[in-house]
Amino acid sequence: MIAHSFHENPAFGPAGKMHGATYTCDVEFSCEDLVPELNWVMDIGKASELLSKVLSKYNLKNLDEVFPDGELTTTEFMARKIHQDLAEMIRTDMHETCDDGPAEGEAMWKGQIRVKLWESHKAWASYEAEIA
Repeated sequence: MIAHSFHENPAFGPAGKMHGATYTCDVEFSCEDLVPELNWVMDIGKASELLSKVLSKYNLKNLDEVFPDGELTTTEFMARKIHQDLAEMIRTDMHETCDDGPAEGEAMWKGQIRVKLWESHKAWASYEAEIA
């Protein structure tokens, strides 16, 4: 649940003014091969933990204050931002691989992340990119 405006940009009609939204966030992690010996793409507990940390930055917040430089915090923008936040956490916190190579101490999880942010069953946006 967030509050935000589109800074009275006329392209957004009445939504240009301050209003609230309740999002549902789905995240899909994928890679070419399962992690050897574990047969998973990613530890589901770790994935849930990372997503909870990311979402806590925005939940019950006014996005106009979180992003004070006048960004238009569209659903698309927020899907990309959540993706970027997850990617950064993976780069700093994860030490697993999705290939058949040795899992060295400095190896990082590699694959794709798709973030889908739902405003309703009719209104949603997604952002997908590779993490390497």
